[in-house]
This record gives sequence, structure tokens and C-alpha cells, in this order.
Amino acid sequence: MTGAPPPTDGGQTGGRLAERQAELVAALVAGGPPPAGFAPGPLAATRTALLRKRAGDVARHWPLLAAGLGNLWWATFAGWADSRPTAGSLRDGWDLARHLRERNALPPAGAEELAIREAGQRYDGRQTPRPRRLPSVGRAGGAVAVQIAGRVRLLRPAPRPPAPVEDGAPDAAGSAAWISD
Repeated sequence: MTGAPPPTDGGQTGGRLAERQAELVAALVAGGPPPAGFAPGPLAATRTALLRKRAGDVARHWPLLAAGLGNLWWATFAGWADSRPTAGSLRDGWDLARHLRERNALPPAGAEELAIREAGQRYDGRQTPRPRRLPSVGRAGGAVAVQIAGRVRLLRPAPRPPAPVEDGAPDAAGSAAWISD
């Protein structure tokens, strides 16, 4: 059987390596300072790539939140997640949605998604979300969802901003975008 010889320094090399690895991981995913000996340019590029990958994973778990933010999704997520280590895509999205709700910046589609999640699952911000067993209500941004017998229903959607008025007459069907004179 072959293997590396046992360390002769009493394990100090392995301990220092572990410290350096932890510094690198913190710099890449948790907003830590760049460790000594790493070029800042490639480190920043890797950090951005990992943050974009994380944003994509969160968007897959929270599609309405991401769609509701539209072009602002990347900037909003990056600003929120830049100094936070990941807790997993589902929990990251949940924490971001709650963060936006506290700042009255949650888009209507994201509010509905959050209300549905809060009605169907219990999440305290620290542990993995767990299904609710008793009837419950979730509220976010004017949206209301209810869970009874394991089924979640959206009772009231979040209010939407009024559509822009063209030529003095509102177009409730949205047909002005595709009908021409």
C-alpha cells in the first residue's frame, strides 16, 4: 500500500493548508478578503462566475421572484449575496425574498411566490424548510395564500401597478401593444 509519508512537523503543515483553503473559500463565496499570494483579477473573475452560477440556481428555485425583478435580478441578487455564504438555493431565495419584503422592494410575482411558500412550509431562517401540517396562511406584499390538508392555494394575488394610459384611455386587455391602426 502506498501513500504519503506521515508529516514530520506534528501536523502543522496540514493545519496551515486547511487555513489557506478556508481563506480562499471565504474570499470566493463569502466576501472575505483575498488571501495572500492570489492575483486579485482572476480571483475577482472566479468570484463573479460563482455568484452568477449561484444566482442561476436560486432563479431555478424561485422563478417568479427572478422574473418579477427582470433585468434587475442579477444586480439585486449580487448586492444581497455578495457577502453572504450560501445556505442552498431554496433558502437563499427565501432569505432574499424576505429581505426584499422588509424593504418594500418585492415584486408582485415574488410576493405571491413567497406567500405560497410561507403557507406551505415552515422556515425560520436557520434550518431547512419543513412542510406545515396544520392549516396556515402566508402573506407577502398584499398576496395571501392558504394551506389546508397539504394543498396550497393563492387566495389573493399581489396588487399590480396600474398599466400606463395611452391617449387617455386605459387598455385593460393590453392589446395596444399588438393592434395597429
